Amino acid sequence: MLKLVSSSSKSKSSSVKSYSFPIRFPPLHNLLEHSDPHSVRVQPKVLYSCRHFINSAKTEFLDHNRNGFFSSGFPKIPSKIKELCWAGISFWRPPSLVGTIRSFSGESVCRDSLNYDVVIVGAGPAGLSAAIRLKQLCKEKDVDLSVCVVEKGAEVGAHILSGNVFEPRALNELLPKWKQEEAPIHVPVSSDKFWLLSKTRAFSLPSPFNNRGNYVISLSQLVRWLGQKAEELGVEIYPGFAASEILYDTNDKVIGIATNDMGVAKNGSKKDNFQPGVELKGRMTLLAEGCRGSLSEKIIKKYNLREKGQGQHQTYALGLKEVWEISADKHDAGAVLHTIGWPLDHKTYGGSFLYHMKDRQVAIGLVVALNYHNPFLSPYEEFQKFKQHPAIRPLLEGGTILEYGARTLNEGGYQSLPYPVFPGGAIIGCSAGFLNVPKIKGSHTAMKSGMLAAESVFGTLHEDSPLEAFWSSLRNSWVWKELHAARNYRPAFEYGLFPGLALSAIEHYVMKGNSPWTLKHGKPDHEATEEARLWTPIDYPKPDGAVSFDITTSLYRSNTNHDHDQPAHLRLRDTKVPELVNLPAYAGPESRYCPARVYEYIADESGRLKLQINAQNCLHCKACDIKDPKQNIEWTVPEGGGGPGYTVM
Repeated sequence: MLKLVSSSSKSKSSSVKSYSFPIRFPPLHNLLEHSDPHSVRVQPKVLYSCRHFINSAKTEFLDHNRNGFFSSGFPKIPSKIKELCWAGISFWRPPSLVGTIRSFSGESVCRDSLNYDVVIVGAGPAGLSAAIRLKQLCKEKDVDLSVCVVEKGAEVGAHILSGNVFEPRALNELLPKWKQEEAPIHVPVSSDKFWLLSKTRAFSLPSPFNNRGNYVISLSQLVRWLGQKAEELGVEIYPGFAASEILYDTNDKVIGIATNDMGVAKNGSKKDNFQPGVELKGRMTLLAEGCRGSLSEKIIKKYNLREKGQGQHQTYALGLKEVWEISADKHDAGAVLHTIGWPLDHKTYGGSFLYHMKDRQVAIGLVVALNYHNPFLSPYEEFQKFKQHPAIRPLLEGGTILEYGARTLNEGGYQSLPYPVFPGGAIIGCSAGFLNVPKIKGSHTAMKSGMLAAESVFGTLHEDSPLEAFWSSLRNSWVWKELHAARNYRPAFEYGLFPGLALSAIEHYVMKGNSPWTLKHGKPDHEATEEARLWTPIDYPKPDGAVSFDITTSLYRSNTNHDHDQPAHLRLRDTKVPELVNLPAYAGPESRYCPARVYEYIADESGRLKLQINAQNCLHCKACDIKDPKQNIEWTVPEGGGGPGYTVM
């Protein structure tokens, strides 16, 4: 039983009220893995109960002001509860408007509505940079704009995965004193190698990446730090709540987002812990969901933003990553290695990375373009095979894997950029697709896009300037110049590995990004998959348990977690397509392109293979939403707080 005491001074006679909640918490030392509030993590089983506690408290005794839950009216809240909230349970603000009705299983339910000047979806590099820049402008101009960021991960950084060799250009502009402010950026690049791999050998090539002045980092740790900086400036961050719906006014203008309901059973009924979603309304809404954002894709289609932009379809890759701890005698802090070639065939674009981080940690991964043709190819198994290469395996032997994860990335670049502005807001970061493919970097461009969007939004709200200024400022920025110079590298590999290397060398060393032509991308990724009859199944080696592992073992290392009893967030537009099309024509490719064994074909009682969806395994990589041959799988957000729990990715 938890008792909260509140004294009210709003009436002439001060009154004291106590509130009791029948919610049991284990001892706090069992909930917290670390005593440092900036690295605190909550055990998954406890997360929902704590969030439900805060919602219950909000409903019972918050008055309608903007002071927040842990306000001066409740001075007795233990500091560790505050730390729990920082870790991902969220500070709930009181409703500024209550009474919005939504149909749920034939019933009407009330949703709280919170009003802000700016609502940002996604606490990644782009979203947090936008939030920070907005608050900086408010301080410079002595203007008060309310800014909130909603994040589906259980805590800021939990869903962030990237290589990552970080280029600090945008961060230098945003927070010039980041070194003095102890940003988690400590390991400068010390060497930069590029290899062409055959099955047994590694051939050194000139490195085109120019990583001097860059740093080997964990992006999930960096965005946690950015989240702290944003909160210090007054940004409200709500981790653990998934934006599932766009809100429109009667003129089809975006006016915010709604989070999904919590506590809904798999059959659609309300569980005892049911909490309706919340509407977060903003005068401006910025979508910073990352690659293949579910809301961003809907907005792009609704307003034809791809056609209004550069016009070509987006193309993607799937990145798989592990972080290892290796022996000190093998570790070389700041060493960077990229490879191309084996284990992928010469028609499949992709390559590997191996970065030496701090504390004897090594980030290793494989990126596979999703326009591959062979339906029997498994990106996960290709990654496990890559680690067996004689130039790679010795480094990992005797080491320990700390984490595993996977995420798709945009590779369309300049040709695929959508027009980023829509009525009521803009799309920023990897939701739009600002990755620089030949650099293998997108964090700096995502951050800059968020900063430019923030400046345009501030101008719109404070000076009535058109939001379309964002498009102009983007085209006049170094982001545009960088992507334009890099535009021909990725489509060059449509012709195969060695023609692609030759064309890329001409672009880099001869034309220096100033070619008078712009190459086009090939087919959309889902159309590139060829029928199984044209290919031979791939016999992948069994995992050895030393450097290669099965998916189940790797999944454990991702810390992924979903409530099993909730509606499936992976939806089939036509339930017959898997058995009638995907299985006979393509040999069930979803069972191989998914890096988390979400999709399995299992025989029923009559011996017929049926598709089983293990949604609880989902890493939120979005590969299924992209690669399914008939675009039959729709990825939607599950309950907030579900998914991977990355800490060093």
